[in-house]
Amino acid sequence: MYIAKRNEKWLLNRGGIEHGSEHYPYIVALHVMFLLSLLLEVTFLHKEVTVLWYILVPILAFTQLIRYWAVMSLGSYWNTKIIIVPNDLVVLKGPYQYMRHPNYVVVAVEILFIPLLYQAYFTAVLFSVLNIIMMTIRIPAEEKALQSHTNYQEVFNMRSRFVPKR
Repeated sequence: MYIAKRNEKWLLNRGGIEHGSEHYPYIVALHVMFLLSLLLEVTFLHKEVTVLWYILVPILAFTQLIRYWAVMSLGSYWNTKIIIVPNDLVVLKGPYQYMRHPNYVVVAVEILFIPLLYQAYFTAVLFSVLNIIMMTIRIPAEEKALQSHTNYQEVFNMRSRFVPKR
């Protein structure tokens, strides 16, 4: 959160405009409630680490590598909020050269697999559904904000011409 706050200041000082602030508190609440639900379910229902931990732990470790790659690729542009600096170039390196929202994939995997690691099935299902609902709001808000970039649509249209046909 320290990095996000530092980057937020940097972006706003460069003329960045925040988008989606109306849903941001719900994202924070979702993550806080997820952690609380996981803690309560594991503690009060005496859940233990699954025997399949040797499969889930590498998956979770791999997702952290993707997160780190995404954060490092965005550099000072990485933030938990949607802050767009008009006329800046869209970052298209790292995992962003392959998909538009890699960090949301990481979060979805975490919300599903961390509870499964502890056999907290209620938390896994409930918060996966809630996260899907939240992403149906968040991703369109981010896409709409990114449309304010002069090169966003142009870059993705041009890039799609160079993607090999299968």
